[in-house]
Amino acid sequence: MNILDKIVIDKRKEVDLRKGLIPVSQLENSVLFNRKTVSLTYKLRHSKSGIIAEHKRRSPSKSVINNNLNVQDVAFGYENAGVCGMSVLTDGKYFGGSLDDLLTARASCNLPLLRKEFIIDEYQMLEAKAYGADVILLIAAILTRNEIKKFSEFAKSLKLDVLLEVHNEEELQKSIMPSLDMLGVNNRNLKTFDVSLETSKSLSSKIPDDFVKVSESGISNIEAIKELLPYGYQGFLIGENFMKTDNPGASATEFIKTLEG
Repeated sequence: MNILDKIVIDKRKEVDLRKGLIPVSQLENSVLFNRKTVSLTYKLRHSKSGIIAEHKRRSPSKSVINNNLNVQDVAFGYENAGVCGMSVLTDGKYFGGSLDDLLTARASCNLPLLRKEFIIDEYQMLEAKAYGADVILLIAAILTRNEIKKFSEFAKSLKLDVLLEVHNEEELQKSIMPSLDMLGVNNRNLKTFDVSLETSKSLSSKIPDDFVKVSESGISNIEAIKELLPYGYQGFLIGENFMKTDNPGASATEFIKTLEG
């Protein structure tokens, strides 16, 4: 069992508990449910930097990254830095996040927000919408082709953008369908946690141009982005690199200035 398998087992239990407590009607009646969403896909297509900056307290591969920051300060800082969007981890057990983090980020900025979560049920997309997300993540490694189709179409019906994440060509081939907006290549090997940009490079030509290409994990410097630009990547998800500093917003500002300079 790799880390994703463990997370999914816990996630199924967690989602079942939540569904038993908060009915769908309550989510649909929330203040934010009918808010007009902001398209991350559009922003990435029209951006010079393509940075999606993440709020992440810890991770299975790195344990604690930063437990000392307020979500609102991070969101405000990222928006001022000129990032395209913000990714908010909402998994508690493995990443130290929560849906409240998403809500606080929503209250603090106008950026497109990605609910970074292990989605295995349509209920989680209703939660995402109710808590102010604009984008959801689907992870090919934990979903069948039918689930990817069902979930992505449901997300589109909620006016949410869909970022689908793959780790290899097999996952990519089973996933390509019109109801996706962005295809993300995760450069991290789930078995070893090693990171290699070669994953993004080798898969780039297999991703049709209808989708915005996003590279995730291991983007820790400007050189990595410059290396990937010729391969057609327009989005770059950066988590740890900003979060490990005392001021993620200031780090992102500096990073984007250098990148665009």
